[in-house]
Amino acid sequence: MESANVAILYFWPGSRLGNGVAVFNAYFHPGSEEQRLFTSYLVNWVAGVKLIFIFLLAVILVIGTERVKLWAVVAMILSIATYFWRLHPTIKKLDAMGCITPKGYSKVLDWMITGFLILFILALIGHILMGVI
Repeated sequence: MESANVAILYFWPGSRLGNGVAVFNAYFHPGSEEQRLFTSYLVNWVAGVKLIFIFLLAVILVIGTERVKLWAVVAMILSIATYFWRLHPTIKKLDAMGCITPKGYSKVLDWMITGFLILFILALIGHILMGVI
């Protein structure tokens, strides 16, 4: 799924699928060439960061020890949880201001990211319990 998000950000950033930024109405109305270029830079930067995570996780899954994999899950939980610290309050405000299409997108994203967190937490708990039993 993240690979598809990277492809969308790099090649179809104006999409409303995955992490496409077309959900933000301002994407289609940059105030200046400088703002358009800045937005393009940030979109590609996010895609690059996602690509780094994908490759690192692939390496961990293929050659990592059980201990490394366990700590990778903890790192994923913590890094995904940061969404609720900074990004969610902002996207929630933008959604309430009518700056996001479709309306209510922030709630969908909230549930999706909460679902990822729950899955990683359950995997961590399951791994710990299996190691104890």
